[in-house]
Amino acid sequence: MIQRENFRKEADRILDWVDGYFGRLRELPVKSSVKPRDIYDKLPSEAPLQGEDMERILQDLDTIILPGVTHWQHPSFHAYFPANSSYESLFGEMITAAIGAQCMVWETSPAAAELEQRMTEWVADAIGLPKTFTGVIQDSASSATLAAILTAREKATQFRSNLDGVPRGLRVYCSSEAHSSVEKGVGVAGIGRNNLVRIETDAEQRMIPEQLEKALQDDIAAGLTPVCVVAAIGTTGTVALDPLPEIAAICQKYNVWLHVDAAFAGTALLLPEYRYMIEGMELVDSFVFNPHKWMFTNFDCSLYYIKDPESLVRTFDILPEYLKTATRGLVNDYRDWGIPLGRRFRALKLWFVLRGFGLEGVRRRLREQIALNEYFAEKISRSGRFTLLRKPFLGFTLFRVNDDDDSASERLLAAVNASGKAYLSHTKVNGRYAIRFHSTQTYIQKEDIDRTVETLHQF
Repeated sequence: MIQRENFRKEADRILDWVDGYFGRLRELPVKSSVKPRDIYDKLPSEAPLQGEDMERILQDLDTIILPGVTHWQHPSFHAYFPANSSYESLFGEMITAAIGAQCMVWETSPAAAELEQRMTEWVADAIGLPKTFTGVIQDSASSATLAAILTAREKATQFRSNLDGVPRGLRVYCSSEAHSSVEKGVGVAGIGRNNLVRIETDAEQRMIPEQLEKALQDDIAAGLTPVCVVAAIGTTGTVALDPLPEIAAICQKYNVWLHVDAAFAGTALLLPEYRYMIEGMELVDSFVFNPHKWMFTNFDCSLYYIKDPESLVRTFDILPEYLKTATRGLVNDYRDWGIPLGRRFRALKLWFVLRGFGLEGVRRRLREQIALNEYFAEKISRSGRFTLLRKPFLGFTLFRVNDDDDSASERLLAAVNASGKAYLSHTKVNGRYAIRFHSTQTYIQKEDIDRTVETLHQF
């Protein structure tokens, strides 16, 4: 057990390790190549009886743990969507861990609650949200979407579902390209996954509003109750933009809750030239995006905005005697704004990022990464070996090998990822295999793009 008098010496070891890690990231294989149970079998079957020194622990970190780590901060990590960190965010996270506060209500850490409130206001203003929205920090977009579905369910049932159980016949709608968290949320909410209606998409993988309206009409005629529509601003597979103004007008017409999932693409709203993506937002009920994806803030930090926070609180509020405080009603007790009672001090790292970068610093880096994506797309399209499946958008490119057989793209992706030189992921577009690429790592540079292009041509 480390004593106070030894803390600085041991902390220096940790800081040296972290600094060395960032320094050698480009030399490490992006994706771990260990086999199942490789790490598990190297770990002792029982915990040590006596404490071990930090030097020994760090040795095992390097020899046992690090080989099983896929390096999400590697500048050649182009898979999925990013989970970006930054030095500023890391510093905030370190202080958060040192403070170790449980921020369930205002009185358990007033600064956490009030900083969270102010940070959600800063970001709402910076991305151009209407003033009618109020924000809270959730752990992920999945939790935020579940909160939206639950709140919509309660409003649709006059807040009886939490008391009496979920009635049959409730319906939720999203496109066939929506994130899997919508389906999971509908199941967890007790509505039932079979009551999630998948709306067809057009050639650009965008929800077709006319199909949405028809589905609503058909369900209402059948005696079912539409509860919530989930639209996407940047789908996971192709970063498609559902036509928000048309969808919002339909939801208004039928009095259905509209939730917008902008988990990745929402960060681009910091750039005025991309604000068109949320035209119609004044008619939306709730909205989420993740600073922990593309805003250089450590996972987890998801900003959830809602037009009617009272309905959110009413959905989740339970007040046992041990949580009663004299300040209730005067402040935001954020344990009432989501699923868990326990809450981390997530606002601190966001505060560090916004102050350390400044809004213009964040915007400059976003524009640089968008330009790097366009550079990547141009290089692979000029080669003649690849076909772009969409015009490069934000920091995202979708492409495939010029071959009628999907296996060519699949083999290429497997070889690239196994090489450790780059890591990309895939999706399917109209049933065809496609490779996904993003250029949105915090410290990515042009030479990293060149290295990935070179790797693609090696296989």
